[in-house]
Amino acid sequence: MMSLSSTRRLRLIVLPVAWLLTPWLLVACSRHADPVATPPAPAYAAVARGRIDVEGGLLRLGAPGDGRLVEIDAHEGEQVRRGQVLAVLETEPARIALASAQAELDQARAQLALVEARLAGAKQHAHRLAAAARAGAGDGQSADDAQGAAVELAAQRTAMRASVALAEQKRAAARFELAQRTLKAPIDADVVRVTAQAGASVSMQPGALFVLLPRTPRIVRADLSEAYAGKVTVGMPALVRVEGQSDAAAWPAHVLRTGSIVGPSSLEDDPQLRANSRTVECVLVLDTAPPPRVGQRVLVQFGSRSKAPGNRPLPGSTSSVAE
Repeated sequence: MMSLSSTRRLRLIVLPVAWLLTPWLLVACSRHADPVATPPAPAYAAVARGRIDVEGGLLRLGAPGDGRLVEIDAHEGEQVRRGQVLAVLETEPARIALASAQAELDQARAQLALVEARLAGAKQHAHRLAAAARAGAGDGQSADDAQGAAVELAAQRTAMRASVALAEQKRAAARFELAQRTLKAPIDADVVRVTAQAGASVSMQPGALFVLLPRTPRIVRADLSEAYAGKVTVGMPALVRVEGQSDAAAWPAHVLRTGSIVGPSSLEDDPQLRANSRTVECVLVLDTAPPPRVGQRVLVQFGSRSKAPGNRPLPGSTSSVAE
């Protein structure tokens, strides 16, 4: 058994050690006592997949007529202005038709001038014979014949005026056909594709000779789940980033309109999932430039409320709502 002096020495050793361990024990207890931190609430109302597009889509221009291409004045990658010449078809047949129509018009106008001159003389002759007949110095039958001749010439003048109008319409049609041999850009655009070269024979059959990307504001067509369509309103702010790149820069946008038709998703690759999903198209306008490329798939955060919600990872589902 320990003696009283040994017990006292053991206490003197244990107590300082306990005093040294007490602060560490208190810190450990306080750590376990702290409540678990609650994650911040999401900074958006809904998320949906989408695709970058332009209003009306790409512009496909077919050949303006049948014939041989003699000029290609725009090439892939170039920017064109409205009214700029893109291509020219062989114009010789159209020029010949225009010259023929012009000749017909000149002939009709000459015949009209001749009839009008004859009519003026016939009217004057009939007036004189009628005056002589009233004075008893002329034959009444001759006056009547002269009046009939004047009436006949007046009818011929009416017919010739109609011929002149018809010839003018033919000339206008020939001019239009000649103008149609030149293909011009209807709007400001970027040339995406050219499918023919000078010397090629083309026709008006379906098929695009030029594919243009209109230089208009980029939009986003997003497939929003029908369950959350009511939570997205016109004018609501949003952030857009390329799909699969959660750390990429985001483009600010706002909702332009939401669709009124519920249908299958247009962005789902799996046919079975596409048939089972029910979405509403939501169109957004990007607020800044440079915009992403047309056709790129993106993820859209609707109703962003924080200063930098683009730093938060986005869910990969077609559409979801923060709880």
